[in-house]
Amino acid sequence: MAGCSSRCRDGLLKLVQSIQRLLSGTLAKDKGEDELEMTMVSHRPEGLQQLEAQTNFSKQELQILYRGFKNECPSGVVNEDTFKHIYAQFFPHGDASTYAHYLFNAFDTTNNGSIKFEDFVMGLSTLLRGTLRDKLEWTFHLYDINRDGYINREEMTEIVRAIYDMMGKYTYPALKGDVPQQHVDAFFQKMDKNKDGVVTLEEFIIACQEDEMMMSSMQLFENVM
Repeated sequence: MAGCSSRCRDGLLKLVQSIQRLLSGTLAKDKGEDELEMTMVSHRPEGLQQLEAQTNFSKQELQILYRGFKNECPSGVVNEDTFKHIYAQFFPHGDASTYAHYLFNAFDTTNNGSIKFEDFVMGLSTLLRGTLRDKLEWTFHLYDINRDGYINREEMTEIVRAIYDMMGKYTYPALKGDVPQQHVDAFFQKMDKNKDGVVTLEEFIIACQEDEMMMSSMQLFENVM
């Protein structure tokens, strides 16, 4: 599928901005619309009952999310260009394209180049309402770029540099080129317990749980969702 047009990109930006209102209870479902409207879309999600069982969202919240997703992107899927467009709006003083690329891949669990509504909702459920371990596992998979079950220095450096690039010069006015690498070295010193050059999921989780500052740094992406 071709994905979303410019209308879809702009609409999804509004949808992302409305998610926090939905979760805070200030975004209400339209009266009289008790079931998902699934006509005129190229991709139809799994049954609402199944999604409700798989996520931490209620039926009503799923209805609201799907209605916004469908209305703003009638094809039912989001491509990588759309994702990059959204993040560019949130971070106008930096370059969010690389970070958006990696975040898109983390949402695209089937690795088919598009994010379906199910992918979108499952990721949001973990990021916004998952347990601490759920969030850390999701973060680990974001950093595990090649999906081999380990994080190496190169992968962590890629993500950290992407975050700095996204935040831009106004957030880090005195940033030097070697700062991201210094952060990666510090992370690895604490995480790579057996000094084998890679970080496993358990090493990652234990290190984050033991160091509040590290956990805050590694979960930076939560602040931009």
